[in-house]
Formats: sequence, C-alpha cells, structure tokens
Amino acid sequence: MTVDELTDYGLERMDDDDIERFLATKSLGVLGLPTDGTPYLLPMSYGFDGDSRLYFVFVVGPESRKVDLTERAETVSFLVYSAETMFHWRSVLLTGAPRRLSEDEQSAVTDDEMPTWRPELLETASETEHVRIYELTVDEWTGLRHAIEPPTYAQRSARAPSE
Repeated sequence: MTVDELTDYGLERMDDDDIERFLATKSLGVLGLPTDGTPYLLPMSYGFDGDSRLYFVFVVGPESRKVDLTERAETVSFLVYSAETMFHWRSVLLTGAPRRLSEDEQSAVTDDEMPTWRPELLETASETEHVRIYELTVDEWTGLRHAIEPPTYAQRSARAPSE
C-alpha cells in the first residue's frame, strides 16, 4: 500500500515545521552509506542546526570503512525514528550530500549543533583516536507519523477470529 492509501488508517505526513521540531528533539538515527551491494548502515548520534544541516562525529583509526564510503558518496540517507507504541510512532528520512569539515569549519560549529548524545565508548576512544566532523546538507526530507488512540479491549476482541 502507498502512504496515501494508509492515511485511512491514521498515517499522516509531517510538514516541514513538524520535521524540524522532531529532529531538534532527537539525537540518534541510522546513517545509510551507498556501496556496490547492500547499503552500509550505521547507528549514529547527530546534531542539528535547526534548518537544513546535520553534524556527525566520526572517531576513526588508520582505516575506516565509514570514512571511505562517506567520502566517496554523493548522496547518503539518514533515518531518525521514534516508536513509543504500535499506535504512536514517527519517522523522518533525510537524503543529502555529506562533507568532511575542515579544522576551521569544525571550530565554527556551535555546541548546540554538535551531537548531544554519544556513547561512553566513543567518548573514551576519541581521547586516543582521531575525530572527524561531517556535515550532511539535507536535500530532501520526508516525515511520517501515526498517532491514534489504541483500540479498547472489546474492539480488539471483536477482530479476533471466532472458533
């Protein structure tokens, strides 16, 4: 079924303001990097400038598939989602061009734009490994949400097949 067909069941498209608010309140998503085969998917924390840019911190060693794929990619995807219950969830899919920031550009990124949530493992590793900051300039985004009242017990029971 298409998104439009699912609106009869409570699915809604998010407008730009809803998407911006959602991105501003979340901090984790999944980065999809193109490969010759299956996309390379990475859970990532991100920072958002409130408009059209996301920021990622990569902790890298001497070799990094993530860096190699990011620097070769013209376009990447990033998915941010929240699923509180089966009746209440939201997701935003973004596509755009990634770019490694220079040292000067990195210093211009404000604390508010930097990822606010980073696993302790990455915090510790960043003390000994090299850190690179990448910017994703968003070319397109699409947001969907489903927020309905859960059915009552009687409604759910009525849907159960009779024996």
